[in-house]
Amino acid sequence: MRRAWPSPARAVPPILSIRALTKTYASGLQALKPVDLEIGKGEIFALLGPNGAGKTTLISIVCGIVTPTSGEVRVQGFDILKDYRETRARIGLVPQELHTDMFVTVWNTVRFSRGLFGKPADPAHLEKVLRELSLWDKRDDRIMTLSGGMKRRVLIAKALAHEPEILFLDEPTAGVDVELRRDMWALVRTLRESGVTIILTTHYIEEAEEMADRVGVISKGELILVEEKTALMKKLGKKQLTLHLQEPMAEIPAALVAWRLVLKNGGCELEYTFDARDERVGIPALLKRLGELGVEYRDLHTAQSSLEEIFVSLVSERR
Repeated sequence: MRRAWPSPARAVPPILSIRALTKTYASGLQALKPVDLEIGKGEIFALLGPNGAGKTTLISIVCGIVTPTSGEVRVQGFDILKDYRETRARIGLVPQELHTDMFVTVWNTVRFSRGLFGKPADPAHLEKVLRELSLWDKRDDRIMTLSGGMKRRVLIAKALAHEPEILFLDEPTAGVDVELRRDMWALVRTLRESGVTIILTTHYIEEAEEMADRVGVISKGELILVEEKTALMKKLGKKQLTLHLQEPMAEIPAALVAWRLVLKNGGCELEYTFDARDERVGIPALLKRLGELGVEYRDLHTAQSSLEEIFVSLVSERR
């Protein structure tokens, strides 16, 4: 069985350390198989996986909402079970669903969230958070009067009210429009610049591709891969060379069989898919052979697999 081990020892201790973490419910469902993971301070880590893969269970354990069956989780060296108050005070959670009194004003709900963690009143900090989230003008509005996007911003404001060092975003942009999604991406980058560690789960592959430093893929409760985003795409990605032919081709000549080409667009395009890791892909030899056969092309371009294609491929392998 392949396991995703933590990255090599860091010069600075990880802000979050997860060792052999499991969760089995009374029904017998094993929601998490042994998970090992380390996350560094100031990192943006994206956890990808289909519905039911274990993403929310993992987050819920770290945040003290669900009790693990076995294993250990430490936040800045503090154990989440033995030192619950210490660890929980360092964590902010933005859940998928809105759980707050709809009749309370924006200001009162973020003020309450800060006090919930024993933090002294700090109106200046709350004002800063609300302004960064474009909520300052809505501070006296009741939450029930806000749009869906504004309610999502309130969830983030509540999570930031007590100045956490780790922020969990569970599907942060699900159901919001593209403009709001990009606003949130900008906010996440700003938070990271201030030293906050961001861990997000998402169904939007572009979200991980846009922001994450590292990506973890979880499937059926097992963390099957943890890798730096750029290294992952380089390691697992496929590249495609597409040749736009001068004249349509009825079939691929036998002399080109070694390249496993595919005819597309009514015979007007030749597509060659190759492993991005393999330096011996033979593109120069292919182009030379095409010339020898008198196959002319008017244009060519290459493309590399997106993170989404890599993710789908990885999860499909586990089924």
